[in-house]
Amino acid sequence: MSNRKDITNYCIDVMLKAGIQKAQCILRDSSKDEFNVDSGEVSLLRTTNDTSLFMMGIIDEKKGSISINKTDTESIDRAVKEVLDLAESSEADSANDISELQPSKVFQKGPEESNLNLMYDRITAFLEYSQKTYPSLILEQAILDFVSKKIYFRNSNGVYFESYNGVYNFSPMFTSKEGAETSSFNYSGFSSGNLDMELHEYGSIDTLMRQSTEQIRTEEISGKFTGDIIITPDCMEEFLSYITMFLSDYPLICGTSIYKDSLNELIADPQLTLHSKPVSDEISDGYFITPDGFEARNSTIIEMGVLNTFLLSLYGANKTGKPKAVNTGGAYVIDPGKHSFEEMVSSVKKGILMCRFSGGNPSDNGDFSGVCKNSYYIENGEILYPVRETMISGNLSKALKNIRRISKERIDFGSEILPWVQVGDITISGK
Repeated sequence: MSNRKDITNYCIDVMLKAGIQKAQCILRDSSKDEFNVDSGEVSLLRTTNDTSLFMMGIIDEKKGSISINKTDTESIDRAVKEVLDLAESSEADSANDISELQPSKVFQKGPEESNLNLMYDRITAFLEYSQKTYPSLILEQAILDFVSKKIYFRNSNGVYFESYNGVYNFSPMFTSKEGAETSSFNYSGFSSGNLDMELHEYGSIDTLMRQSTEQIRTEEISGKFTGDIIITPDCMEEFLSYITMFLSDYPLICGTSIYKDSLNELIADPQLTLHSKPVSDEISDGYFITPDGFEARNSTIIEMGVLNTFLLSLYGANKTGKPKAVNTGGAYVIDPGKHSFEEMVSSVKKGILMCRFSGGNPSDNGDFSGVCKNSYYIENGEILYPVRETMISGNLSKALKNIRRISKERIDFGSEILPWVQVGDITISGK
């Protein structure tokens, strides 16, 4: 079968005929046109295609699922037998379910095909720019690609969705070197529905390349103190993953989330408003369909410090009795604040401009610790020098309530739009 709609129809029909009571399938076709840069030169142009077919079935509240990369009827028939066997051998769970009937829809965003000539022009111009502007910078690797994704979703309740998304992605990784001295590596990236600008103009790429050349020579911070950190937009993404982790299925089902009883309560300084906007025109690399079969919608997770929603799937909502989210998170947008970046820096008596953070997930009570990399020391309102790897520690719940300022300026990464966020009362440990 070549018709993708017919394939999903066939999957559901075969599963129901096999005795599966509730069935779901997701067919994904993706293609990628990719330019690779290694050691400062364009080294590879390739096009790859991938197909995956996910099938899930429920019998007497028992679930089985499988993913295959073939769509012929013989392969589907074999896979259905495996789904049946897996379901029959699993434990019953009343929370297992599929999405209810919704109007069928087709969604589309982004260009349908790449412009290979423009991609080549942009990446060669980027190489020329970085070599001329930052001669001490070493471009370790860079990937410019165009990814198109087509998704076909169907279940036995009559739900049928199609979605298409085409997007350009660019991600460079680099260090800088003078003599025997070398900066720590750094990286950034962006997603966009077009390549109207030069690559270094997107996101924070130019800023991070400049900072890399400044970070060839670093200094150690002396002693241990409590101060402020200014989290850059690049670094903010990791802290958002910590926050939203506590709002997702597993910690809420287990009862370990620090926010399990905080719905509609103040969990952050009122300056913070956090959205998830997967279907917004502001976001180039979003999504239209949730994995459990619902049309995705935009949401406000935290509004003026108040927790508006958890990020529970259908299963998580059934398991906990709490409301199901209208999306699965991601595509984060933080509203701009009232202060300029310069005002934020000038307000810091002692602290860190944190440009990259390396640390594990917070503990169940929200405690976190890790190393600031590619970062700067601030004292008496001035950025003084880049620091060697410096430890910080704090508590996530307290940190959200200790937000001092949020910047007016934001960085648009295509997948997220984030400001600088200043947080107080963080423990900073130097030598």
